[in-house]
Amino acid sequence: MPTTDREPPNIDELRDRAYQLRRMMMTMTRGKGEGYIAQGLGIADCLAALYFHELRHDPERPDWPERDRFLLSTGHYSIAMYAVLAAAGYIEEDELPTYGLNGSRLPMSTFDDTVGVEIVGGSLGHGLGQAVGMSLGLRLDDSPGRVYVEISDGELDEGSTWEAAMAGATFGCDNLVVLIDCNGIQADGPVTVAIEPVADKFTAFGWSTTEIDGNDMSALVEALEKSRVSDGKPKAIVMRTTPGSGVPTIVDRPRAHFVRVTDDEWAGLVQELEDNRDVHA
Repeated sequence: MPTTDREPPNIDELRDRAYQLRRMMMTMTRGKGEGYIAQGLGIADCLAALYFHELRHDPERPDWPERDRFLLSTGHYSIAMYAVLAAAGYIEEDELPTYGLNGSRLPMSTFDDTVGVEIVGGSLGHGLGQAVGMSLGLRLDDSPGRVYVEISDGELDEGSTWEAAMAGATFGCDNLVVLIDCNGIQADGPVTVAIEPVADKFTAFGWSTTEIDGNDMSALVEALEKSRVSDGKPKAIVMRTTPGSGVPTIVDRPRAHFVRVTDDEWAGLVQELEDNRDVHA
């Protein structure tokens, strides 16, 4: 069924969707034995809210011209992207265990030859610029489509991100929403560049800005609904997320950017996820 007209949100159902996405990601990590699982678990709530409430999209017509676009700038979060694409009906769930394997259609960083993926991700710092261009293109076409782009706090190290932020405000891209995943981690450890206060900076750059707990489904839905307001400004949602959300052992890892999962650990991690199923209720 195409998701084109939004119904009132069912928060409990969306939370269950996020849990199912986390289960899928765990299965994918087990197949490969490693992956960017912490970031995926952290952003599961956001993707559930987007694909099962907010976005206008149709898995039967992935190139539908009037669809909303979701751009995953942090291509290494692909584990979460593939999970939601499977849950939404773009790809088959039984393909998920091939994540990251040689010859798979589901590489560890996203490519746009995977159905439902809008851009090549992983070369960080370019997603917001592509989103600005896409939003302008939709406006020129008089399209009702909106552009949602996820970027990370680590990408705020990149000057190109701030150039794109200035351009989005300058051109009044009010069909554009940036979702900033502030999880505090980068490849080599904590984010240490002085990027804070993120929300105040986007506001100063001319964006309508909201800051929320990115693992709180009610807050996510409210922020996304608020972002639909046409006020002549692009929208920024600063999401404070917990890497590994729902699996305490991964949350507690000092270096959670890239996680390796052994067969001995597997059963315990899955049980932790089950035990924490209602942690955000």
